[in-house]
Amino acid sequence: MTARVRSITFDCVDPAALAAFWAAVTGRTVVDDGTAAEPEYLLADPADPLQPNLLFLPVPEGKAVKNRLHLDLQPTDHPRETEVDRLLSLGATLLADHRTADGTGWAVLADPEGNEFCVERSAEERATTGG
Repeated sequence: MTARVRSITFDCVDPAALAAFWAAVTGRTVVDDGTAAEPEYLLADPADPLQPNLLFLPVPEGKAVKNRLHLDLQPTDHPRETEVDRLLSLGATLLADHRTADGTGWAVLADPEGNEFCVERSAEERATTGG
């Protein structure tokens, strides 16, 4: 027996704003699955229904401690540096820079509510420089 990850849920103060940020990051759109009594902010990938959804739910308190789980993002059609710049322009914050002179490494960013995530090299960059 197995289980699949149906959704990755973000507890947040402003679900609409955070869903809009992550929709811009991932290229997904907010959908309503019609099952919730109150509005839900769900990002789904209709082209790949086995991919986990991103679900944004309201909570009254803000983020208080470091995430114990985070997302690792890999750009699909451009280099890591371009992606980091794009995410910063969308409202992300650079928390830690682990990029190295040889092109390896990653950048740790935070979304507008402080949830950490990493940006890795694209598959093309990995093929070019190894790793």
